[in-house]
Amino acid sequence: MLNIVLFGPPGAGKGTQAKRLMERYGVQHLSTGEVIRREICEGSALGKEAAGYIDRGQLAPDALVIDIIADYLCTHDDEDGTIFDGFPRTTAQAGAFDRMLRELGKEVTVMVSLDVPDEVLVSRLLLRGRDSGRKDDSDEAVIRNRIDVYKRETAMVANYYESQGKYCPVNGSGTIDEVFSLLCRQIDDSIAG
Repeated sequence: MLNIVLFGPPGAGKGTQAKRLMERYGVQHLSTGEVIRREICEGSALGKEAAGYIDRGQLAPDALVIDIIADYLCTHDDEDGTIFDGFPRTTAQAGAFDRMLRELGKEVTVMVSLDVPDEVLVSRLLLRGRDSGRKDDSDEAVIRNRIDVYKRETAMVANYYESQGKYCPVNGSGTIDEVFSLLCRQIDDSIAG
């Protein structure tokens, strides 16, 4: 069972790399951001609750995100593993995640973190916003706020996994192929070690 936490600020390339990692390792991909955006488009209760936070560049509340993950784990218990993209985003979520996995006899294998300078993130997100029309990627002030929220509320999750010996930083500034190669090296080392 291979459970990978793919970590990094908005625009680090998590979604792009997750698709490639899925193919290489034969695991599922869960993007909490995609799930929340889908719920918003469908107008569900979850989507309505999350929409206000997302539009302001804030994180959805822990309880809301934990419910999404709990539902996923219950309905995908027979999978060979999962790449968790965008989760956990707080230490409270990380602790709840570990408890949920333990109840299922599983654990996080590795947390790989894509490290990218702020200006590169802003540039990538503005480009993505032009291409995709995503509201939260179209306004530089909202983007910078998202990066600040990440640093203030999310970056310490790396310390949580570092204390477990599962944290592996990766330079996310290279080409897609270069970053993929670095990620695979870290994951392969974690599997072997």
